[in-house]
Amino acid sequence: MTNSKQFITIMIALLFLALLGCAASSTQESTGEYIDDATITTKVKAAIFNEPSLKSAEINVETFKGSVQLSGFVSSQADITTALELTQNIKGVKNVQNSMTIK
Repeated sequence: MTNSKQFITIMIALLFLALLGCAASSTQESTGEYIDDATITTKVKAAIFNEPSLKSAEINVETFKGSVQLSGFVSSQADITTALELTQNIKGVKNVQNSMTIK
């Protein structure tokens, strides 16, 4: 009986340690956050691609913990404004950082 209690205690401790390994820190995402960010990035890229005025733009999208950074080259300030508005309307986006340049 004692051996089974020790085994259960050890298994619970190992499970607890494994779950701690999946936790997020300020510089690292948890697995769930990574998946959420990948989904946001995909939705932003799709919205930009589906916008006729931005099809020729070279916009890169990076997401970390819901914060989206847009970088690359666009043709005008209107393209920057459009890309920012499209991004802000995506569910899960907390804020948008603009690093786009007019070429």
